[in-house]
Amino acid sequence: MLKVWGRETSINVQKVMWLVGELGLGYERFDVGGPFGGLDQPDYMAMNPTSRIPTIEDDGFTLWESHAIVRYLAQKHGAGSWWPDDPRARAVADQWMDWPYNAAYPQLIRAFLGLYRTPEDERDDDAIARALETCAKELGVLDAYLARNAYVAGDAPTMGDVPVGCITYRWYAMDIERPEYPNLAAWYARLRESPAFREHAMIPLS
Repeated sequence: MLKVWGRETSINVQKVMWLVGELGLGYERFDVGGPFGGLDQPDYMAMNPTSRIPTIEDDGFTLWESHAIVRYLAQKHGAGSWWPDDPRARAVADQWMDWPYNAAYPQLIRAFLGLYRTPEDERDDDAIARALETCAKELGVLDAYLARNAYVAGDAPTMGDVPVGCITYRWYAMDIERPEYPNLAAWYARLRESPAFREHAMIPLS
C-alpha cells in the first residue's frame, strides 16, 4: 500500500493526495511537518534528506518532491488520462505544472503567510499588496489561456492541472479582493466537481 508522509494542510501534500484520490489508490498518510514535527528525525531524514514534505513509499520505492511524486503516480496509474499518451499534450501538462513556481506561487505564499501566519500588528501591508498584485497578473495569463482550453492540457484534467488547481483553491479561499477572471473561475468550478479535489485540495486555510 502507498504510504504518504505529510500534513494535510500542506499545499505540496495536497497535490499528491488529490491525485491519489483521483486514481483511487489505497494509502496510509502520516502527519508530519508543521505542528506535528518529525522532519528532523533520523528515520524520516533517511527517506528524505531535505527534511521537507511530502515523501512517499511505494512497494519499497521512496520518492520526495511533490511534482516528481505527481508525475510518478500519474505515469504508473493514470497513463492515458492524468499522464497523457501524446508527447505534446504531456509536454504542455509539464509546462503548466512548472509555470506557477516562477511567480504566481511564491507571491501567493508570501501573501498567505502575511495574512494568515503573521500577527496583524506585524504585517507588512504594502508587501502583501504587491505580492497579490503580482499573483493576480500571473493568474491572468492562465485565465487568458483557459478561454480556449477546458483544462491546461486539453479537454480533460491531467497532472498539469494539479499544482495550479491547488494554488487556485487558495487564491479563491483567501479573504482578498480579486480581479474578475471568468475563464479561471469556470475551470476552477470544473475542478470542484471532483470529490477527490474537494476532499484533498479544499482544506480550510489556517
